[in-house]
Amino acid sequence: MADQVDPLRPQQPGGMRAGAAAAVLAHVVLIGAIALAVNWRVSTPEGVSAELWASTPQEAAPRGEPPPPPPPRPEPVPQPEPPRPEPKPAPAPPPPRETQAERDAEIAVEKARREKEKEKEREREQQREEARREREARQKAERQKAEEQARREKAEQEKKERAEQQAKAAREKAEREKAEKAAEARREQLRKEQLARMMGQAGATGGPEATGTAQRSAGPSASYAGRIIARVRPNIVLTDEVQGSPVAEVEVRAAPDGSIVGRRLVKGSGVKAWDDAVLRAIDRTDTLPRDVDGRVPSSMVIVFRRGD
Repeated sequence: MADQVDPLRPQQPGGMRAGAAAAVLAHVVLIGAIALAVNWRVSTPEGVSAELWASTPQEAAPRGEPPPPPPPRPEPVPQPEPPRPEPKPAPAPPPPRETQAERDAEIAVEKARREKEKEKEREREQQREEARREREARQKAERQKAEEQARREKAEQEKKERAEQQAKAAREKAEREKAEKAAEARREQLRKEQLARMMGQAGATGGPEATGTAQRSAGPSASYAGRIIARVRPNIVLTDEVQGSPVAEVEVRAAPDGSIVGRRLVKGSGVKAWDDAVLRAIDRTDTLPRDVDGRVPSSMVIVFRRGD
């Protein structure tokens, strides 16, 4: 019984080593087939099965699940057709060849046209220059006219002012002459009155125009006026600068003892600062010196000249 062979047991084809090699080879082939099916084929590859036989009875392994199908490849995007190149225009026909005469004629026409343009430009430039000169001449004439008008107006104004000044000077001169005549008349009257008083004091009987020795001796001495001026001059104080040599005539009235009782400007010098200074000096003097005969005239007209 022990020697009977089991008909269901597979035969050992060369031992355990040969079976293992066959099994490894079968797995390698299986893996390679699966890889090729996944990478290069879209359809589901058919399963490959191999039956291995071992020296001992083995239970066959269950058939593995087939690998999942690869995802479908995306549809290629249709590319737009490239634009068709436009047809090239046909080359223009070559211009007809001009003759030398035609070229010369065209050159002459162009030259004449340019000369005509230059002539027109010269005429326009000449017109502009003439317009500029006319404008400048017109402006110059207007300026000269305005200047001449201004000169005439200025001359008329100056003439008017000179006439007014001359009229004013004439009026002032007439007023001065009138005042001088009046002052001269007053001085003459004072002189006569003074001589009459002196004659009365001396007991003279002649008139103011008498020429007797008694009448002449009754008046002040020749040096008396100078003595009065010498007494008054130290008191003259000028508050403003005075130019030239102004002359002022002042009537001075005094008491018998020489006390000054009054003064009056008979003839002004024309310089108010000098006239006022003389009057103030007389006020400061208070008394007049006595004459050589010991008397003091009651009234005298003294002439005060700057620089004396």
